[in-house]
Amino acid sequence: MAARVEHVVTSGTFDLDGGSWDVDNNVWLVGDDDECVVIDAPHDAEAIADLIGDRQLLAILCTHAHNDHVTVAQALSVRYGAPVRLHPDDEVLWRQTYPDFDFEPLEDGETLSVAGVELTVVHTPGHAPGAVCFYAPALGVLFSGDTLFQGGPGATGRSYSDFGTIIDSLEESVLTLPSDTVVHTGHGADTTIGDEAGSVADWIARGH
Repeated sequence: MAARVEHVVTSGTFDLDGGSWDVDNNVWLVGDDDECVVIDAPHDAEAIADLIGDRQLLAILCTHAHNDHVTVAQALSVRYGAPVRLHPDDEVLWRQTYPDFDFEPLEDGETLSVAGVELTVVHTPGHAPGAVCFYAPALGVLFSGDTLFQGGPGATGRSYSDFGTIIDSLEESVLTLPSDTVVHTGHGADTTIGDEAGSVADWIARGH
């Protein structure tokens, strides 16, 4: 059976810089009836396990290491014997949640295969130093984490983030994708590359 994208929303908190905020996170799954990968692992291991079902979990792919995207990464890794994959530039954030549990590094441009489709790792620093997107051209989708949302770029007001850097990432690596690419975000609704080109331009004009 052909690869497909599945989705569940989990709820919890995002904790950084001494603050805590209630958040709803998108969890994405790419796979077929036999195998899959999970993109981000926030808040609720059982909800994600229900999505996986009896399939082989090949990896837990993290778009970045803010705690609300990795809360149950270790639990899923141990449960399924699957590695957690994360860009090494986010180790400083990872260690805030997991001081003693290691991940396997992702590399910019690396290609991951699942259910006959390829996901390309696109390093998109700015929201976090090791933030990545996963691009699946055969499916016409980009999993953007917190790099791009409906309405513009991800937030850059916390530690280890930078507005200029996220804009560079978007202009050089994301907005160059086909305009009809569907963007599956880390929080909130889907969008497309074409719809967000103008939104990002507006943010640049405002300079924040």
